[in-house]
Amino acid sequence: METRKSSWRTTVLLAYQSLGVVYGDLSISPLYVYRSTFAEDITHSETNEEILGVLSFVFWTLTLVTLLKYVFIVLRAHDNGEGGTFALYSLLCRHADVSLLPNRQVADEELSTYRLERSPEVAGRSRIKELLEGHRNLKTALLVMVMIGTCMVIGDGVLTPAISVFSAVSGLELSLSKDQHEYAVIPITCAILVFLFALQHFGTHRVGFLFAPIILAWLLCMGALGVYNIIHWNPQVYQALNPNYMLTFLKKTKKSGWMSLGGILLCMTGSEAMFADLGHFSYSAIQLAFTSLVYPALILGYMGQAAYLTKHHDFDSSNQIGFYVSVPAVVRWPVLLLAILASIVGSQAIISGTFSIINQSQSLSCFPRVKVVHTSEKIHGQIYIPEINWLLMVLCIAVTVGFRDTKHMGNASGLAVITVMLVTTCLTSLVMMLCWHRPPILALAFFVFFGSVEALYFSASLIKFREGAWLPILLALILVAVMFIWHHTTIAKYSFDLHNKVTLEWLLALCDKLGMVRVPGIGLVYTDLTAGVPANFSRFVTNLPAFHRVLVFVCVKWVPVPRVPAAERYLVGRVGPPGHGSYRCIVRYGYRDVHQDVDSFETELVESLAAFIRLDALVRSSEAAGAGDEDAGGGYERQNALTVIGSNPLRQRGRRISFEDGHDGAASVEIRVESPAAVKKVRFLVESPRHGRGGETEEERMVGEELRELWEAREAGTAFIMGSSHVKAKHGSSVVRRVAIGYGYNFLRRNCRGVDVVLRVPPASLLEVGMVYVL
Repeated sequence: METRKSSWRTTVLLAYQSLGVVYGDLSISPLYVYRSTFAEDITHSETNEEILGVLSFVFWTLTLVTLLKYVFIVLRAHDNGEGGTFALYSLLCRHADVSLLPNRQVADEELSTYRLERSPEVAGRSRIKELLEGHRNLKTALLVMVMIGTCMVIGDGVLTPAISVFSAVSGLELSLSKDQHEYAVIPITCAILVFLFALQHFGTHRVGFLFAPIILAWLLCMGALGVYNIIHWNPQVYQALNPNYMLTFLKKTKKSGWMSLGGILLCMTGSEAMFADLGHFSYSAIQLAFTSLVYPALILGYMGQAAYLTKHHDFDSSNQIGFYVSVPAVVRWPVLLLAILASIVGSQAIISGTFSIINQSQSLSCFPRVKVVHTSEKIHGQIYIPEINWLLMVLCIAVTVGFRDTKHMGNASGLAVITVMLVTTCLTSLVMMLCWHRPPILALAFFVFFGSVEALYFSASLIKFREGAWLPILLALILVAVMFIWHHTTIAKYSFDLHNKVTLEWLLALCDKLGMVRVPGIGLVYTDLTAGVPANFSRFVTNLPAFHRVLVFVCVKWVPVPRVPAAERYLVGRVGPPGHGSYRCIVRYGYRDVHQDVDSFETELVESLAAFIRLDALVRSSEAAGAGDEDAGGGYERQNALTVIGSNPLRQRGRRISFEDGHDGAASVEIRVESPAAVKKVRFLVESPRHGRGGETEEERMVGEELRELWEAREAGTAFIMGSSHVKAKHGSSVVRRVAIGYGYNFLRRNCRGVDVVLRVPPASLLEVGMVYVL
């Protein structure tokens, strides 16, 4: 009973906290929905059929799309608690081989977070899955669709702050003269936007405690104003909940009414944030907050505005039909201040979401490398991207100054919002079939019903191309081109490395011919390959016949899961015989993981190598005693004469590994394995050369020597060897390919962050090897 109370309290607390993060954008939409809707040439008759028709559309749109689709269906399509377009694509990549980057490994499926809804054996065969996996063009189309959704979210990050703050500040028009209003609203809006973006580098956690109370106060204020307007002006406004008013509205207004749907859809702005920000809260918390507070407050707010408008037809519809006309003059200034604060909170949410989705796109190799700053050590996922922040600020100010009215901003924002929703509908339909293994007819019904509703709104937004809707299309075209060029060239480079890797025999023979010198220290050779010796290393040793005593080929790769537990991050194997001192380490990250700093990475890498050396000796002892590879527990694969580990032998519950200085210069390695049944502790010492020890077996002596070399190499220092690539198209390539690769990719590569910066490699320890890729 006590556990249930605690769980309920936690859910209520999370629901309260979600108000400021999740619902900021959705809750401020009443500021501009009616104004954008009636910006068209819609006359207001005494029968109020136009007002009641718009209210009916708003009510049923919020009910069907936001409540039914998102709260009760889409929120369930989470990826280990994470939501958003990228999470849906990640789910699909796990359940079907639809990723274009060919670095998928069987070992990845053994991750504890690599959870499948059903095992492939139980799920059975799916024609849709076979179709997607068998056609590369369909995989590319799926990725492009995800890119379009991602780009529209970024476009929304440009448009939402502009329209939200502008609409809130526009309340001054009722208190200022026309001349004063024209010269006051734009500068004030721009000043607030500059202030908002300047605060981003501090992180939302520093001011986040203010967000929830502001949105809570705004929702209660809006609901109270709605109740007042309904009682005072038109208690019969509830009749608009009858869907027949929608048909009456369209029959009477015809083309103008259809075009006005582009303004009505703005009531859904922020619905996608409920799904995208799911990882910060929980399904039950977001559902509780929306159904108990946000949804009723929004409906009351829209009904109150409609009740006021039904009794006031003597205003200029293009300027005087905004939110503030329904606010009593006595409380207009406090409501104006609260609305500006709420618009800042709503803008903050979409800006943070833009940072997050760009960071996720980098994980998919779909976006040029940018600097990612984690603003909170305690709250995971709060990030700041300086380049994107200032670019968004410039674009927001440009939109505000260029459009100068809610109509054009609303047209642009509406198209971005509805495009993201269409992408989510398509991806969720695929998730139903491929991940949930629901009947295709059910997924088709979901797609047809919600897709039809959203397609209607999409058509109404698209028809306003010249009146602002061109902006998100232009931004999406530019961003999709950038993302596709980067991703396509990254895959081509990977294929080039794959076909030009060298064999272990070649490397060992080359070492003998050149009289290779092994210098003290650890050399970390970064490569994208999960197997084989990369071509850039062969180029390195050909020109400089020396490499480090301990050599580690490091592959940093992203797995289609939100997070990889630290205990399962490293896959370690040998490259060559035990005495060669060469290893392979595959470091796996999820798309929401934080890159480690170089000191902790180096420490954990050495710990993993030390543990692997000891466990590898146990495996070889078992093999020598006649045990099979599978019985040994190592899961080994031998590919191209390279011994790599296929499943992490250290992946056991409660594992703790420490590597520390012992007394008198000895290195101490401790492995602790805990399970529900038993606790097993293995401890061994690697003594310095002056402390000999008798009674050792030959294998123990070899293990001790290998561990001592590792310890001494660590003390000597670490060098990071990376490739510095230049890309050019093959002779005879098409003009488009030559421009995209030769100019587009190289321009992006020169003007974005280097791999060394992203991986936090110290410049003093960096060695770069030049490579020319002919793709």
